Amino acid sequence: MTSGEKAFRIRLAILCALPLLVYAAGSLLIESGKPLTTFGNVMQCIVPLIASAGLLMNATSPHWRRNVFWMLLALGCTLWLAGQLLWTYYEVHLGQAVPNPFIGDVVFFLHTVPLIGALALRPDVQRIEASFRVGYLDFLFLLLWWIYLYLFIVIPWQFVHPDLERYGSSFNVLYTAENTVIVLGFGYFAWRATGDWRKIYLHLFGAATTYTLSSHILNTAIDFGFYHTGSLLDLPLVGSFVWFGAAGFLARRYESAADAAPSETAAQGAESWPARLAMLAILSLPVMALWVERDPSLPEDVKDFRIVLTLLAIVTFTALLLTRQVMAERERQQLLSEARTALENLQRLQSQFVQSERMASLGQLAAGAAHEINNPLTAILGYVDVLTEDPSLGEKQRSMLEKVRDQARRTKTLLSNLLSFARQAPSEKSLLDINPVVNNAVQLRTLDLRAKNIRIHVQAETVLPAVRGDANQILQVFFNLISNAVDAMEVGGGTLTVLTKREKSNVVIEFSDTGPGIARPELVFDPFYTTKPVGKGTGLGLSICYGIIKEHDGNIICFNRHQGGATFRVELPAATAALPRPAAENPPRSHSL
Repeated sequence: MTSGEKAFRIRLAILCALPLLVYAAGSLLIESGKPLTTFGNVMQCIVPLIASAGLLMNATSPHWRRNVFWMLLALGCTLWLAGQLLWTYYEVHLGQAVPNPFIGDVVFFLHTVPLIGALALRPDVQRIEASFRVGYLDFLFLLLWWIYLYLFIVIPWQFVHPDLERYGSSFNVLYTAENTVIVLGFGYFAWRATGDWRKIYLHLFGAATTYTLSSHILNTAIDFGFYHTGSLLDLPLVGSFVWFGAAGFLARRYESAADAAPSETAAQGAESWPARLAMLAILSLPVMALWVERDPSLPEDVKDFRIVLTLLAIVTFTALLLTRQVMAERERQQLLSEARTALENLQRLQSQFVQSERMASLGQLAAGAAHEINNPLTAILGYVDVLTEDPSLGEKQRSMLEKVRDQARRTKTLLSNLLSFARQAPSEKSLLDINPVVNNAVQLRTLDLRAKNIRIHVQAETVLPAVRGDANQILQVFFNLISNAVDAMEVGGGTLTVLTKREKSNVVIEFSDTGPGIARPELVFDPFYTTKPVGKGTGLGLSICYGIIKEHDGNIICFNRHQGGATFRVELPAATAALPRPAAENPPRSHSL
């Protein structure tokens, strides 16, 4: 333990001992009667506030289950404060003894329900997050179950068949049982947890145990009539709330536990235990009704009240359980749909990996073949140059040689583009003229369009400002967009128009096809979204294009045209190194392939 940790614990121990010393001193030194009663009630209103503040300090983490856990603990202390305020109203404001039965008993009884609800959250356990709506129903089940028990066991002796002795004993037994559940829960969690969470649960276990023992002692003293507010009998009660607050402060000190590995991982199906408990509660209702019917010591009016109450509880609990099952079924269907989508995406990703490996191998083969073809092409161009210089050739032969030279140069350009497209190299941004990049992408894609009824029409502005980017990446984006347009027009044919122009400070490239358009243009850049059949595409192309354009500080959008077909619009920021000529000096240049 570090010196800082020791100093913190010493300060916390002093702060915790201070309220206890003040209460003990006041209980011994203040004169009996109203001054002592006022002192005791005020102190018992302050300590729940201290406990709530200490617990709520931990409700600021990014984990909702952990936040709700601490908020429920604080809510339990706040409900106890509400009951204590009613007690203070009678003793201090009205100046009279608290009646027995006390109207605030139900508030004191229900203040433990949020604590029991917190037990179900187990913030130290890693589990699949349940939905908020199902969690609310689970908490409502818990609340209604304890309300039913209170109405079933305690209320008949208060209103139906008044019996002060039975009322007191029934309340004490049920209240002790309720607090025992909390003590056993924190004890079990402290036994299962590790690290800082074990320390936190041990402190909560100690505070809950102290409160359970003190409340049992106080309720017994009230029933026998020798209790008065401000006596030393309240000291353990005050100490329990101080301990709850100290547990919150310590948990804040141990906030590393919030980011540490969980104590354990919930077993499969652990999330369904609230539903199982709800079904168990419903099944226990007829048993309780049967017990009431077979108990000869119960008055008839109490029997009738409990049977009617049980029937209403059966209807209410069954309706809630059906609602929970419907909501849980919807949640399972949603999880199943998400799992199916994830599986499909995984299969697409696997297919993409296979395709990438295949394309990498194909690129290597193409590069090797291009190099081999490039050597004889160079020789052909050299021989053509030699033959062209021969003065004995006629015009017809010279014309044929010029055609051979043009076709050889065209083949050499295609090979150069193919090598550039297949090259795998780090991104190198430099000043680019977009028009040659567009032309290269069009030439690459038109190699297999001769047998198809598809035309590519290029409308390029003569002089464009330069853009800063990686030529190979931009080429691949344009090639992908052209390929997608060609695939869209593969059945009925059509025309793809590629337009380059300048708009303000951007260079704009538009790819407009006459195909059927896109069903959901807003989704085309999402990973794995595709309209192509299985095996035709993986849906990753446009997502990668989007990323490349964004890396170049540009923008890419897609929309359907009114006249039919789709348009992909790419905007790249113009570099300041090159300025365009006036519009009158830049007539558009167009050609078709």
